[in-house]
Amino acid sequence: MTPRGELVEPLIAHLLREMPECRAWEASFPRGDAPARRRFLRALANVRPPAPLDPDFLRLQDALLAAERDERGIVDAAALPPFDPAEPRIALWRGDIVRLRADAIVNAANDALLGCFAPLHDCIDNAIHSAAGLQLRQACAEIVAAHGPGWRAPTGGAEVTGGYNLPARLVLHTVGPVVPDGRPTAAQRAQLASCYRSCLAAAAENGARTVAFCCISTGVFGYPAEEAASVAVATVRDALAAGSPMERVVFDVFSPRDEVLYRAALARPSAP
Repeated sequence: MTPRGELVEPLIAHLLREMPECRAWEASFPRGDAPARRRFLRALANVRPPAPLDPDFLRLQDALLAAERDERGIVDAAALPPFDPAEPRIALWRGDIVRLRADAIVNAANDALLGCFAPLHDCIDNAIHSAAGLQLRQACAEIVAAHGPGWRAPTGGAEVTGGYNLPARLVLHTVGPVVPDGRPTAAQRAQLASCYRSCLAAAAENGARTVAFCCISTGVFGYPAEEAASVAVATVRDALAAGSPMERVVFDVFSPRDEVLYRAALARPSAP
């Protein structure tokens, strides 16, 4: 067994003791298949509800996630070249946001704020929680509990947690508008802009000077990507012009198509 496998198997065993109903999944993730066993661990972590975390589990989990973080490679957000030398505070980067060393990265959350519970789902909420560790869900649960029974995170706001095993110090959780028909209203455009403003304000309040944004609301929430890029760029530009203390704002994209859309949005001059 590889050193990493020596971490994975005890973590799987611990989560199965907590959630014995998941033992039926094991046949889909055969022993001896290291990538499958790692996916099994991620799937179990995805569905684990918030609850106190055993220190021995955290020690092993953090060792595993730190090794994976180093293997992926860390990208320094502050060192990324500006998209336009005339505005050195804005950069565009295509890659996995969990690789970015920044004061803060932005998570496109849902209004439950607890992360994605769909096993192995490919949304950014799942990716960030999976790379940060189960501490992130627990921290989110504490925010929810502090707001009281029945609270749901409002669209356009921002909540702040630590980054835990991410290279980023903070995670800014924002809930974007849901646009099931792909035709956003004026109110939904305002909500999307509010996501960016709220995250920049929360970053500043927590001493952050570098922040990386994902493409908020453009996945399963259905906001059309081209229009969302325009809203994102215009809102960030306005905030920087109005005195935001951010020294570097990174628009992080994952697909070649989104990179094309953001390049086009950034190439357009600011509105007078």
